[in-house]
Amino acid sequence: MASCLGLYIENNLIKYAKVSKNNDLLKVESFGVKFYENLEDAIKQIVEETYSFKIPISINISDEIYNKFEVFSLLSKKDIDGVIKTEFESICYDKGINPSIYEQRYIIANSNIKNEKLKIIHISTPKTAIVQRKNEFSKYKISNIVPLGIIIPNLLKKEKKTTTLIVNIEKNTTITKVYNNAVSDITILPMGAQNIIESINKKENSYSKAYEICKNSTIYTEQDKDLQYEENEYLVDIMPTLYQIVSEVRKITDESMEKIEKVYITGTAAIISNIDIYFQEYLKNIRCEILKPSFINNNSKVNVKDYIEVNSAISIALQGLEKNNNINFTTESTLDKVVKILKSDVSKKNINITADSINNFLDKFSRQYNIAFFTFFLIVITYLIGTIVINNRLDNKIALTEESIKTTKERISTLNSYNSKFNEQINNYERLIRNIENINNANSEDKRYKNTIPNLLNNIMAVIPKSVQLTSIENTAGTHIVIGAKSNDPKQVAFFKTKLGVEGILDNVVSDTGIMQGGYLTVTIEGELP
Repeated sequence: MASCLGLYIENNLIKYAKVSKNNDLLKVESFGVKFYENLEDAIKQIVEETYSFKIPISINISDEIYNKFEVFSLLSKKDIDGVIKTEFESICYDKGINPSIYEQRYIIANSNIKNEKLKIIHISTPKTAIVQRKNEFSKYKISNIVPLGIIIPNLLKKEKKTTTLIVNIEKNTTITKVYNNAVSDITILPMGAQNIIESINKKENSYSKAYEICKNSTIYTEQDKDLQYEENEYLVDIMPTLYQIVSEVRKITDESMEKIEKVYITGTAAIISNIDIYFQEYLKNIRCEILKPSFINNNSKVNVKDYIEVNSAISIALQGLEKNNNINFTTESTLDKVVKILKSDVSKKNINITADSINNFLDKFSRQYNIAFFTFFLIVITYLIGTIVINNRLDNKIALTEESIKTTKERISTLNSYNSKFNEQINNYERLIRNIENINNANSEDKRYKNTIPNLLNNIMAVIPKSVQLTSIENTAGTHIVIGAKSNDPKQVAFFKTKLGVEGILDNVVSDTGIMQGGYLTVTIEGELP
């Protein structure tokens, strides 16, 4: 039975979960949340409490940076690697950063939208951060250092051809879009549970107490909104951050080319009661749920909410149980492996030459001149053989280079052709979009004024005094309305004018002094449609 201890580490907080796997059966053996001042002491306590001295430990990377690139789908893996390398170096150059200080991984995003290009999600983190993590776990068997945003879908039930969002509100907020059980996009928001905890901590001066306050807080529905601030003074620290997050989530769902079926909420903020209902009020047509590990049975003796509290650690542990892991930051790069092998070979050869070759040589040739002659002879032979080998390899490399140049030119020609067609399609799409926008604008303007005059007449009928008669109503320009009225009672005319403004029937209402003729006062009233 395989086991793995998953640790999600952030400032002052560790979530941990020990997960075992027996065939296809998964089980969470132990889990919890621990606040710390000394990280190494906290790790030691967790390892001892979970009896994880000899099992693999999987943790999250820190300070990771996500970039998104696009490459043509016809490129080979080697060419894709080259394009990504160039793109990342360009970003680093613009920022004045040396790209060699970063450890890099990438995945090809999954999507249900067919395209000539592939979306690449590129993850980079400073090598110093990886070294620091390894040093913190130097006494233990660390097997995986992984980005949480990529592996959080481990908790989902396998659903084909569906698109979902996982909103993981931890230190920061990671929004992972998942299609067909694979990551298709990632968005990082610079706000999250840390903003909430820090705000409450300023009042309580205790991170653990701030965490418990979040855990015991309830967000009321729209109907009971007036009660929530009366019953929980800390909601003023919680709600602004949640509003920012849900607003960004709604923006992502509105702009998505793919239909989002569900939104799952997880992370530290998921311990706040009714947070799923709060999200549902903003995302009307999308089902919102708290993310529960798919393998957890509702009949379990442990409360499901307790598992949800450590979702991040469970997903990291599940990743540690996977055999194939191309986003593991503990593995060495190919270059590092080659350098290490070469150093090892050179070391062995030096030892052999010192112990065997030189001793045998001195035994056979005791005289100084014979030793010098034999040494010279070996140098000449070695030089000749080395020259022949190098020349052969150089010729092979030249041939390979010429072949590669030829292939690259052919591919560039093909890509240029695709690019030309792609630009034509973009121009067509832009033209269609402009036409649609023009039609929509025209329709909106027509709809706006369609019922304006009938509504105006109905509103006037409701407020006009009986002694006042309308002589004319004219829409002279845009929203400008000119009304002619007369009455044998000037006060009623003034009352009518005042009503038009007070009732909001017209804005900026003005009138002239009027003309008294035949016992009737005739006035002109002007205003703007609201």
